Amino acid sequence: MYNEVMEDSVFTKIIKGQLPSHKVYEDDKTIVIVPLHPVAKGHLLVIPKLQVDQFYELPDDDYAALWLTVKKASQKLKQTLNTKRVGLKVIGLDVPHAHVHVIAFDDLDEFSQSENSTIEPDQATLANFAEKLKF
Repeated sequence: MYNEVMEDSVFTKIIKGQLPSHKVYEDDKTIVIVPLHPVAKGHLLVIPKLQVDQFYELPDDDYAALWLTVKKASQKLKQTLNTKRVGLKVIGLDVPHAHVHVIAFDDLDEFSQSENSTIEPDQATLANFAEKLKF
């Protein structure tokens, strides 16, 4: 549950400013960043500031804030990239901190791609993308 003490996740370290990120949006309960290894031309991570492992463990107000931010991020991706769809993935195996992948795509193959963490991220491209999507 959300009152358990756990080691800070990579996302908590980003939220605390201990690790760099390509931030697109932030409010008092959520943050939106561009992942280091996007799976499509439009891919964002929406992260609650309260660290819990599973999204359904969030208190109701944090849960509602998460999904309202997911909606805003989805609308911004659709508006900016004009893709056919914006889809969501809630996987949670890579980082023990609830987060939602928001992915803009035109076909199922594009949506279904896996991240390739073996290549070095292009920080300039990620920064430019984040700047383009800020809201």
